[in-house]
Amino acid sequence: MIAPAWMHHQVTAEQYDSWSEEQCAGIEIVDGMVVVSPSASKRHNRLARIITNALDVAGGPEWNADSDFDLRLQDVPLINRRPDIVVYQAETLDIMPARPEHVLLVVEIVSPGSESTDRFVKAGEYARAGITYYWRVEQPAGGVPLVYIYVLDPAARTYRDAGVFAGVVEAAAPFPVKIDLTRL
Repeated sequence: MIAPAWMHHQVTAEQYDSWSEEQCAGIEIVDGMVVVSPSASKRHNRLARIITNALDVAGGPEWNADSDFDLRLQDVPLINRRPDIVVYQAETLDIMPARPEHVLLVVEIVSPGSESTDRFVKAGEYARAGITYYWRVEQPAGGVPLVYIYVLDPAARTYRDAGVFAGVVEAAAPFPVKIDLTRL
């Protein structure tokens, strides 16, 4: 398969914003370059749905939880991520692309091929963008999911550990939520 020419050149925010939804699906932009994301597994999608639904209910009317949309972290060079789950201000529902100042929590579900990116690269990008909470979900073979919770140190713009949950998440922040991931 030969990639289209537009995938070999740095993309500006203006160019990306002119593309269709079909062109933007399944890609992220990192330092202006297109990065293709493979389709997620059924287990990954189910985890994302269970967590998204629980966060959406727990967030009340002020916060929405959704997945698979653009989060513009930086305009130049363009960094546009598509986190697995984003909790954002409900009043910004129609503002696209989403911006870090509207986001409270980002969740990434680690999959084969995205381990280093989800564990280190994206966490650093979200922290530098000022997103207060980051959750990383690990899927050990044959085991229950592990959810690592991180909170932003605003002065250092890095995350610090705030806990880990095996199977059942009982988090107090950013709002109280209980999520049972033992029965996928």
